[in-house]
Amino acid sequence: MSYEDMICDCGIVPVVVLNDGSEAVPTAKALLAGGINFMEITFRTACCLDSIKLVKENVPEMHVGAGTVLNVDQAKEAVAAGAEFIVSPGIDEETVLWCLSEDIPVIPGCATPTEIMKAIKLGLKTVKFFPANLYGGIKGIKALSAPFTGIRFLPTGGVSQDNLADFFDLTAILAVGGSWICTKKDISEGNFSQITELAKKAVAVKKEKRK
Repeated sequence: MSYEDMICDCGIVPVVVLNDGSEAVPTAKALLAGGINFMEITFRTACCLDSIKLVKENVPEMHVGAGTVLNVDQAKEAVAAGAEFIVSPGIDEETVLWCLSEDIPVIPGCATPTEIMKAIKLGLKTVKFFPANLYGGIKGIKALSAPFTGIRFLPTGGVSQDNLADFFDLTAILAVGGSWICTKKDISEGNFSQITELAKKAVAVKKEKRK
């Protein structure tokens, strides 16, 4: 099974913002308990590299990646810490080419036809659609998927439990991303049982729509 197939099988890639490395392992375990085995730890906080390393070492069942990666140096640091995949808010050619040369799955953000064409030229088949809610959401993906039939999308931004089923209706969507399953508030307050329950609810929708 390819890495893209594994992401598709999971269907949901939570965007995880951690303020302390001690939150990483409990968050990963809470997501696993809810049926989600992918997580994207963002580069928005100083503890991101330690968090990735802790998850990689202590929760081997979890596929941990790095998000909000802005350049190739961050990508290298993330992979050295144990990140299995890289997600970027936009498309940076140097980062994409380095990831491809190292056989690291990379999903850059693309919201326009020009950006998607650049991704295709670089050899990619999956792009992040971000911020989805500002670029037309489901309608935007439908419009873009018509001329780019070989591309699949990972929408992030505005995805929630309320509209999850609508996103899964689109075959062009590989998986969805978002932070509604593990909010910064729930993580910081240690509400890990809540994270597990939200994960279960999201997984139930995915299973219903992708029978």
